[in-house]
Amino acid sequence: MNHTETITGTAAGVPFTALPPTGSAPEPAPLIVTWHMLDAPRTDAAFAAALPMAGVPAWRVHLGMPMCGARMVDGAVDAALALASEDALLAFLAPIARQAAEEFPAALAALRARLPVDDGPVALLGASLGGMVALQVLTASPGAVRAVALVNPAVRIRSVVPLLQGIAGHPYRWTAEAERVADELDLVARAGAIAEPPPVLLVSGECDHPALRADAADLVAALRARSARPDDVELVSVPGLAHPLADEPGLQPAPQLPTAKAVDEILTRWFIRC
Repeated sequence: MNHTETITGTAAGVPFTALPPTGSAPEPAPLIVTWHMLDAPRTDAAFAAALPMAGVPAWRVHLGMPMCGARMVDGAVDAALALASEDALLAFLAPIARQAAEEFPAALAALRARLPVDDGPVALLGASLGGMVALQVLTASPGAVRAVALVNPAVRIRSVVPLLQGIAGHPYRWTAEAERVADELDLVARAGAIAEPPPVLLVSGECDHPALRADAADLVAALRARSARPDDVELVSVPGLAHPLADEPGLQPAPQLPTAKAVDEILTRWFIRC
């Protein structure tokens, strides 16, 4: 059966936007699963528009993150902002990152039951906090992942917490529990323990937050040190790219920005190769 239309719905309760393969893709086709940013584009549909990867002969299924898009409380960002103000790490960032990773296996099973995708290892793409989700999925089941691409990823939660300081209006108050969770969500340490990483592409905007760029370089170094094929772990810098990939508010599909187009082309070439 030849699918040509975008498919939307939920998979085990997780909202998704699925883009069918184009051209001469096999059927069943490979599967790429993505997680969006908390910055713009901050929904699965908006992320699909920003990074459609239309030339890749695979299903690109964009999953919605918890507290975002269709799962925003009362359809507004106010509740999430209140949680971020209350405790940026323990009430906001950590619950989103953990839940998104924990709900993935059931969502994947539901997607495979619904779409003509193969049952082999999946490829993953995550941007910003979505990158942390992709890395958690990788570290939980490295053999089930054939490739991972990350765009301006958050790979150490400690580096993300200060970026939300403006919402709370004061510096974050670190507690023993917060320190423990931050250690748990240090994906540089966790990913660096994988015995044989799959191919990894890390796309870092030259204008992204400096702490995130430094962490990205550390992650690449950690993965290369563990890989029998260090050249399979690539770091690409994109001139002019800040942290977001779309204009605000980033909730609905929007025309692709030039910087997002550059990232899309990089990802497309890489996923075709992988």
